[in-house]
Amino acid sequence: MRIAVLNGSPKGDVSVTMQYVHYIQKKFPQHELKILNISQKIKVIKKNEKPFQQIIDEVKSSDGVLWAFPLYFLLVHSNYKRFIELIWENGTESAFKNKYTAALSTSIHFYDHTAHNYINAICDDLNMEYVGSFSADMYDLLKEKEREKLILFAEHFFGAIEKKLPTSKNFHPVIHSEFDYVPSDVKTKVDIGNRKIVILTDSEDDQTNLGKMIKRFSRSFSDEVEVINLHNVDIKGGCLGCIQCGYDNNCSYGDKDGYVEFFNTKVKTADVIVIAGTIRDRYLSSKWKMFFDRSFFNTHTPTMMGKQIGFVISGPLSQIPNVRQILEAYFEVNQGSVVDFITDECEDSAEMDVLLQNLAERLIQYGHEGYMKPVTFLAVGGTKIFRDDIYGRFRFPFRADHKLYRKHGFYDFPQKDYKSRLRNSIMMLLNKIPSMRKDIYTGRMKTEMIKPLQNILETK
Repeated sequence: MRIAVLNGSPKGDVSVTMQYVHYIQKKFPQHELKILNISQKIKVIKKNEKPFQQIIDEVKSSDGVLWAFPLYFLLVHSNYKRFIELIWENGTESAFKNKYTAALSTSIHFYDHTAHNYINAICDDLNMEYVGSFSADMYDLLKEKEREKLILFAEHFFGAIEKKLPTSKNFHPVIHSEFDYVPSDVKTKVDIGNRKIVILTDSEDDQTNLGKMIKRFSRSFSDEVEVINLHNVDIKGGCLGCIQCGYDNNCSYGDKDGYVEFFNTKVKTADVIVIAGTIRDRYLSSKWKMFFDRSFFNTHTPTMMGKQIGFVISGPLSQIPNVRQILEAYFEVNQGSVVDFITDECEDSAEMDVLLQNLAERLIQYGHEGYMKPVTFLAVGGTKIFRDDIYGRFRFPFRADHKLYRKHGFYDFPQKDYKSRLRNSIMMLLNKIPSMRKDIYTGRMKTEMIKPLQNILETK
């Protein structure tokens, strides 16, 4: 059978992901895996109808479609995202309908689930027969057990196509509202003091809900705030995946475009950042994805420390919780404080006015108070993945990360807690005595757990 492999790596065939595809081809020579370098050739695909149509024709003539991609900032690469948008823009959804499909990714398992949720949902929107996904660590191919898993994954995929096995839909269609927001005048202005507020948007029409939400929100402040449209930022292209920035955080684009200067002078220097965008398929736009991808010149070093973050979103955000988790995770891992998400889903202009005004007030209030919301698993888990890999196998090439992590105490491994190590050793020995074990677990465990907290209540 013939499988169309949609390659999501900007590096084309010189990518980790494609080595997994080549391994599948080696083990299943009876099938043809036709690799289509989507992300690497997106500029040509966007500009010329013929290359795009050739890809669509390959999909049409295939027995199955394999979405194969490396993770870029909790999702797929911005070029891959743009290709997905082009499917609908060019009205070519029918080429994918009823095609058996699966997803293969490579990463360090940093939010690989959100990327697979996205691709799964896109496949469901295209009415494809989604068989499943395979998320590999970058170097799992070196391990025999992982190679065996990959072979079984491929067998299941090919078997589902041959037997025309039934598949289930995991994501319901997204329903967009026709609500037209009509903002009212602002009665009370929020004093911003010395806070620097930056609103980042990709809005191309001031008369859309997003455009009007941005205007209403901007007028909530006592002074004029800066609104930066990503379409006006000099961004020549997406992240190249070259990791040149790993040495000293210098992007390989250099002064070929204005992204790094924009990020350093506008984004990093802001006290309050507001992300304003519109839901596009199962995410925001590919322009937003490019913004996040290109911020990787900072590699894994936090860039949002001390900043208050707000979101103004037009579209059915509540129907796509995956998007919210991606955005929250990006800013939490970067040590920003996510204050709230405001959308036009309430479909009530007066309520929208109140929500936008309240967001403006809280962003300034929290900043003045120095209040940073506690982090959740999104940051704790993600940061530990970075910490362990930078300390270990990725100390080279990510030299810049290692220097910062070491300097700021990111390497806070449990084994350095000597007090806990001594206590655990003593208690584990005592636990071997049946009478002591019974006393600890049935008589003292609950009270001992809260004793340190009670000491605080009594003294503070």
